[in-house]
Amino acid sequence: MVRWLISGTASSAAPRSCRAASTPGSALFAAGSHGVDATLVRHHPAAYDAVMAGHTPAGRQLIEETLAGLRFVRNRIGHDADLAEFIEPCAPGPGAGTGRITGWTWKPVPEPALASLPPRGQAWEMTRYRAYQAHLAGHTIGEIFGRAAEFLKLAAANVPSITDNSAHAAH
Repeated sequence: MVRWLISGTASSAAPRSCRAASTPGSALFAAGSHGVDATLVRHHPAAYDAVMAGHTPAGRQLIEETLAGLRFVRNRIGHDADLAEFIEPCAPGPGAGTGRITGWTWKPVPEPALASLPPRGQAWEMTRYRAYQAHLAGHTIGEIFGRAAEFLKLAAANVPSITDNSAHAAH
């Protein structure tokens, strides 16, 4: 199942025309809402950790904060925000129909109102907000989803197959 989810994330990062979607949300919601990284962390931590350990400290931080920034978007959508508030689509004008969704840019967003959350929840969400601002805002959709998909593909490749008898024997 993890490999199937990864293929969906990777294909979402593939170039598509700006006219392919009526809003940024309709184009990107599926790509950002899989929760693939959460599945790997919760159900396959050894695979996730092994791939993470293969990166330099700076590489690990970039991956972790990119995924945290995407979690911030996921957590805000539907509750307090629309995905369109996070995305700057292709500029209108001649040739806009040939632009790529992967060229759309993540916009800086104001600090979220978190007073309704307990202190621990506020700290957790602020960490994700800062990751969003530092590693997504100002970057293209293609760059961010490409980075996330590259890591998640590597991690998923280390997940035992459900048909692997040794994986079942371990449980």
